[in-house]
Amino acid sequence: MTNFFKKLLHKPQKKRETLYVDIHSHLIPGIDDGSKTMYESIKLIKAFKAMGYKKLITTPHTMWHRYKNSREIILEKLEYLKDALADHEIDIELEAASEYYLDEHFSALIKRKEILTFNGNCVLFEMSYTRAPNNLWDIIFELETSGYRPVLAHPERYLFMHDDFEEYEALKEHGVLFQLNINSLAGQYSKNVQKVAHKLADEGMVDFLGSDVHKLSQTETLAKMLHSDRLQRVFEKNNILNNTLL
Repeated sequence: MTNFFKKLLHKPQKKRETLYVDIHSHLIPGIDDGSKTMYESIKLIKAFKAMGYKKLITTPHTMWHRYKNSREIILEKLEYLKDALADHEIDIELEAASEYYLDEHFSALIKRKEILTFNGNCVLFEMSYTRAPNNLWDIIFELETSGYRPVLAHPERYLFMHDDFEEYEALKEHGVLFQLNINSLAGQYSKNVQKVAHKLADEGMVDFLGSDVHKLSQTETLAKMLHSDRLQRVFEKNNILNNTLL
């Protein structure tokens, strides 16, 4: 065997990144459009554990026209879920924040400092998929001047931004962090959403990855994506912060 082929055989393999922390899911039963029952929540969390996750920061919707969740409701229900995990001897770290819908109620919560955060001061928020909210920049300013770090949930899903990539660049320039849905990379929502997800990742604009799991069927796609070369390219081109939260 020549030295050339020996070098090929002994060439060190690039270390594959593993995701241990999820920051976006809907696992608390019965309080939004995610898990409906404690039984379903247990099955979902077992699936996450089987995929190698060590910590889940679940994020029920706070959306005043649909899911009137409060800090107190979410934290109370979180404790019930933790007790159920202990009863089933499922060893995984579980925390809760919220996915806040950008509305007037959200603005009031910011003023009252009643926001559920993760990593100290990070706030996950979302908005309409189809039209730009009039108060987007006002809310971002409110969050930042109140000491919060805005994290935009699934930026790839906002259809009104798809034809103007400068909108994404402007948000990044103003300090907004981006949380990409992993299943968007697989085309779970649409081909257009998939295309934008790839572009955001390839441009190095992604800060967090999220499962956004609502139901068990979504974990099948998630499991495939976690072992995909596509996800490895996301890690290569972006500074993904999830595992810093362990």
